[in-house]
Amino acid sequence: MSLPSSPWTIPDTWTWVLIGEVAGVVGGGTPRTAEASNFDDGTIPWVTPADLSGYAATHIGRGSRNITTAGLKNSGARLLPKGTVLFSSRAPIGYVAIASNPLATNQGFKSFVLPTGLDPEYVYYYLLRAKELAVGLASGTTFQEVSGRQAAKIPLSIAPSGEQERIVDALESYFTRLAAAVATLERVQRNLKRYRASVLKSAVEGRLVPTEAELARAEGCSYESASVLLERILAERRRRWEERELAKMTAKGKVPKDDTWKAKYVEPVAPDTRDLPELPEGWCWTTLDQLTELIDGGTPSTATSHTTPRRVLRSSSVRQGSVDLSDYRFLPAAAPLASDAFLNEGELLFTRLSGTLAYVGNCAVVPPLPPVRLEFPDRLFRARASVLARGDFVSFCFGATHLRRRLEDAAKSTAGHQRISLSDLRQFFIPLPPFAEQTRIADTVGEQLSVMKAVETAVTDNGNRCARLRQSILKWAFEGRLVDQDPTDEPASALLERIRSERLTSRAEPDDAFAADKKSKSPGRRKARTSNA
Repeated sequence: MSLPSSPWTIPDTWTWVLIGEVAGVVGGGTPRTAEASNFDDGTIPWVTPADLSGYAATHIGRGSRNITTAGLKNSGARLLPKGTVLFSSRAPIGYVAIASNPLATNQGFKSFVLPTGLDPEYVYYYLLRAKELAVGLASGTTFQEVSGRQAAKIPLSIAPSGEQERIVDALESYFTRLAAAVATLERVQRNLKRYRASVLKSAVEGRLVPTEAELARAEGCSYESASVLLERILAERRRRWEERELAKMTAKGKVPKDDTWKAKYVEPVAPDTRDLPELPEGWCWTTLDQLTELIDGGTPSTATSHTTPRRVLRSSSVRQGSVDLSDYRFLPAAAPLASDAFLNEGELLFTRLSGTLAYVGNCAVVPPLPPVRLEFPDRLFRARASVLARGDFVSFCFGATHLRRRLEDAAKSTAGHQRISLSDLRQFFIPLPPFAEQTRIADTVGEQLSVMKAVETAVTDNGNRCARLRQSILKWAFEGRLVDQDPTDEPASALLERIRSERLTSRAEPDDAFAADKKSKSPGRRKARTSNA
């Protein structure tokens, strides 16, 4: 094999080769899982790509399962020596680890058995740097995979032996410090999450700001309790319903002769307070149904990515406490338009179905809207809060873990997702403070959340900088710019000639562990793929 071109510039004392010129490329296999003798009481470590998902260490000694000697014999798996560099060749491509002891892998790897003179840690870091070179060699329709033949064509820049050691030492030093920085950032993120939960819990339990009752006593004045406020909210709710119903009847020319039609009004769901904790003085328990007008039935049409004049918000846009108005798709221009289809500023949105980016029952207030109107999707619930209840305070209640737990417990599981109904939402318990106290709580929580958001943004930015710095360090390392070159080092060309000579000798006298298996195989047995160029 010959290298068609150099992927990047390297020092004169280095050399480019295809990895198959200097390393054995060994595939893996999976024994028949239906045969217990292949796995039960197995003592041979067996690694799959899933074992490297989220795996941060450089070396690995075993995966989640072992196989038996029979499982090794009756499959394409091969026993790899300590120091072999494992490289996942599919689902996904690019996980890397070094075998810390003899082990086997499944067919999701193309592993590199290295000669003397090639440092496994050096090759490990190089493959992290050269992942895209490997991805470029992949093929397949259902999923991309790097075959053994193609894996042997991955370009490898070889540094002199002494410089390989210096590069590894420098990388480990830099990455240890980077790992410490990332761990600190992750700790800050966890602390922010706990602090946010603490702020919301204090807010809805009346411990964040002075209560109206406390201020009234201190100032020697009276105040409107939440129970009195609730009576006004319920009266206003009924009045609005009556106005809408009367307008409908009048439009149809059916002016009522008496008030019997008012009996059709359905009282909102009231809370059952028997198992609910005691609230601060002046507060009372309510339900979402009492404080809001819940709206069901958004636009049901299937949205697409093809641009049209009609935009519909996606359910993934609603996170707890925030709505991303840029997360929308498009509707066919001729699709039916639902009644009351467009979103309005200040409305409350709720996720009815859990997903990749959302939890069931997330709640947020619609922020100021863009000039182009957004339609409301049927995958969300929507509500309009009473003018006597702060929508942002209601949203805080859905962010408080101890309150939303009942909603999550009531959720039904469907196809791996949690789902809540409108009935579940109506019964959500909300601790209601006096209106002035709602305002003070909302202002204080808003200030706290703004500070936390700024810190979260800084943490995310610094985490991204660490990731970019890691890639830059790898890039510098394998361009020969991370450590100094030593003029007394033997050039890599001499090392390469020695490796080639040793490989010719090993072909004449094959090692038992990797000699071609010339025995007949059963029809169900897979052959391990080994590429040696």
